[in-house]
Amino acid sequence: MADRNEKMVLELLKKPGNNVCADCGTKNPEWASYNIGIFVCTRCAGVHRSMGAHISKVKHLKLDRWEDSQLERMKEVGNNAARLRYEERVPPCYRRPVEDDPQVLVEQWIRAKYQREEFCHPERQGYVSGYMEGFLMKRGKEDSRYHPRKFVLSEADDTLKYHVKEKKDPKAVLRLSELNVAFAPQKTGNLNSLQLTFIKDGSTRHIYVYHDDPAVIVNWYMAIRCAKLHRLQVAYPSANESELVGHLTRDFTREGWLYKTGPRSSDAYKKRWFTLDNRKLMYHDDPLDAHPKGEIFLGHMLDGYSVRVGVPPGTRDQGFSFTLRTPERSYNLSAATDDDRDDWIQAIDSVLERPLTPQDSSIAARLVCKRASSSTLNIFSASINLMGSPRQRRSVTCDACANPI
Repeated sequence: MADRNEKMVLELLKKPGNNVCADCGTKNPEWASYNIGIFVCTRCAGVHRSMGAHISKVKHLKLDRWEDSQLERMKEVGNNAARLRYEERVPPCYRRPVEDDPQVLVEQWIRAKYQREEFCHPERQGYVSGYMEGFLMKRGKEDSRYHPRKFVLSEADDTLKYHVKEKKDPKAVLRLSELNVAFAPQKTGNLNSLQLTFIKDGSTRHIYVYHDDPAVIVNWYMAIRCAKLHRLQVAYPSANESELVGHLTRDFTREGWLYKTGPRSSDAYKKRWFTLDNRKLMYHDDPLDAHPKGEIFLGHMLDGYSVRVGVPPGTRDQGFSFTLRTPERSYNLSAATDDDRDDWIQAIDSVLERPLTPQDSSIAARLVCKRASSSTLNIFSASINLMGSPRQRRSVTCDACANPI
């Protein structure tokens, strides 16, 4: 009987929807929650088990014994039917996790579905109201210590503020429409952490925050997304909702250590933390720096932007090298391995092949040249097209150094 039941439960995997994890979409799930009636992957099965057997009862499809009643439950429900129930009212601003997404996002999605049943009861979705306030631990700009700061999100004002003293004026006021937020567990070492990124005074600024409660940090993430979506829907009433959702938040395309030289061929290679954020390639002394040491705007390949293996003749080759060319200068870069270099080239190439949007041009126009000291100049190069076409453009010039930006 046990062998027959095992074979039958494996046959159920062939039904539409059952061949991927019900929670993150990973192919070929090997586990099941037999009281809920769904098939899940190994990672999601661990989250189900952590909720307790009163919420979800988990079994391996091949290694565990299947009772008749458990098999019948799997037949009755299945992944597609379960989604209709537990995901009935997922707000469009909510980020549904996929394979390889941060653990905290996956975990809170599962708990929201089956433990809190937020998507069966919309009144439990506190992040869709357009207003949120509370304390988060914020990393200091000049040191690595975290301090409690009160944050206040207001969709109506298009702002996210934070206060050093609760009853005094805010320390900073960030515009939601210009704010990006991403999970940052690998950089901070804290699973419940976020990185807030925005442009201030012509340069990108990073803020790192966390909360001990994973549900709280995910709610802040979703609240920012929901507020941004609501404002976009007002600004662009005829736009497709799915298109607007794509503009809410973004993960960084690629991050990691590279070596780079200065503008002179004799300059030595220095180790820098690089972040590719849409069309901005930023480099930092440390991954958690509040400001990048420099930023390079990546325009369109028809405007003189390219990336190639190797370095120009006469330039010292660090090994695993490649060159990024912009209309203003070339950047000589070096990776740790062949694969790492190829992945960086592929990521940058995909940006250079993509036509500029008006939003891209707006970002380029806001980046300015900035002297870090009397002897150091960080150039933000961007030959931009205010109409979105790579051939018909005008250059914007920085007053500080007369370089096109």
